[in-house]
Formats: sequence, C-alpha cells, structure tokens
Amino acid sequence: MLVSLCAARRIMLSPYGAPAATTGRHRRTGRPGRHRAGPPSSRAAATTAAAASLGGVAVLASLLGAAEQASPASADGRSTRAAPISPLPAAPVQREALPAQTALTAMPVADQVQRRVRPRPAAQWVDPMPSGAVTSCFGPRWGRLHAGIDRAAPQGTPVVAAGSGTVVTAGSVYGGYGVSVLIQHSDGTSTHYAHLAAATVRPGQRVVAGQPIGAEGSTGRSTGPHLHFEVRDGGWDDTVDPAAWMRDRGVDLGCRTSTAGVS
Repeated sequence: MLVSLCAARRIMLSPYGAPAATTGRHRRTGRPGRHRAGPPSSRAAATTAAAASLGGVAVLASLLGAAEQASPASADGRSTRAAPISPLPAAPVQREALPAQTALTAMPVADQVQRRVRPRPAAQWVDPMPSGAVTSCFGPRWGRLHAGIDRAAPQGTPVVAAGSGTVVTAGSVYGGYGVSVLIQHSDGTSTHYAHLAAATVRPGQRVVAGQPIGAEGSTGRSTGPHLHFEVRDGGWDDTVDPAAWMRDRGVDLGCRTSTAGVS
C-alpha cells in the first residue's frame, strides 16, 4: 500500500514540485521545431507546491481511512482487529450472613406457646383412691377413736400412694387392718392404707405420688370393701385427721363433717 501511495505522489508532481501543465504561452527555444514551457515565477511555484502538498495529505488520509475500515485478516483467517475491551466485572460484594432464625421464631405459633409454658411439676400429694365415696371420717365412733377415713369403691379398685416415700411394711402385719401398706415420707409423716385385697409393693421399695401400691378389698376387721386411710405425724399413735391434713396440701378428700358407716 505504501508503494502505491508513493507512485501516486510521483504521478501528481512535476519536476518543479507542482503538477505538470502547459500555460498556453510559448517562446522559442532557439532550436527549430521544439518548444518548452517557461519556468513559473517564484510566487506561483510556492502556491502550486502548497496546493499539491495539501492534496497529497488529503489523499493519504483518505487511503488510510479506507485501510482502517478494511480489517486485514491474519494467517489463520481471523480478523486481527483488536476486540473491544469489555469492562471488568465488578468484584462481588461480601455480605455478612444474617444470623439464622432461632428455633423458637421458626416454629409455628402453637409450638411456641407450648414451649414457653413450663411443664407443671408433678403433684407432691394426691388422692389415694379418687373414685371412692366417703363412708366414715376421722373422729369418735362406737365409743372409740376412728383414726382414719373410710372410702368405698368396687372391689379391686386401684389404690395409689398419696405421696412419695419408702415402703415400711406391706402385707398382713397389723391384725385387724388386714392386708395393708405403710409408707414413710421425707417430712417425717407416714400414711397407712388398710383392708386391701392385695399389696403390689414390698418393704424398702421407693414409690412416688400416684404410683399404684395395691387393690381395694375387705381383709381384716371389715364389713365390706373399702379403703381405710390414716396419716401419722410421728409415731404409731400420733394419728391426725387425714382429711384436714391432705386439704392443707391441696387435696380434698371430703369429710368436712363426721359420717358414720363402714369401719
């Protein structure tokens, strides 16, 4: 391409640096039959050279523009024009991970309420035979002290420990009481369950409130199936009113007034 540009420039310029032309005016050269153009004036020569230079620059610029538009191919047939530079991808923003929701927040409302409500502690004292009906209360009866409370239910009704403690005796130990269970509690009191059909615990066994200890019956000195329940505050003879004592501990056994009945 450079050779073509140079050739074009040589064609355009005359020996005087301007395009070859004839002025139409001639003078004789002294040689018969031959003519040549006279030399231009210095001002005309300068103007003509400037025009030629500007024309050459314009032609050169035009050729260079055309060359830039035509992308030359490389040896493997692909364009050698530089691909436009794409902007670098932005660096990822490091975000601190949000703390995971707590198990309490993620749970359904019903489960949240259930977890917030603390479980009720196990009752320390319970009714030894809730289905029994009162037949006789603590107090004087038939000329002597009836030292417990009698409650009747169908034969074989389960009897449970009124409170946690250790079994002292179980079986036919105290004569007229028939089959009975005596439990010692940590506060120094003891509870006695008499006239049972059978005892399901043994001496030395640890029991908790509400645990079955036997079945209601009519063994010993009894006129019918019932549970005779006593509370002793200390020794064997230190019996107290079971109804009042259990009521002070949140358990209502009835017997607010004396009732005669089965012993």
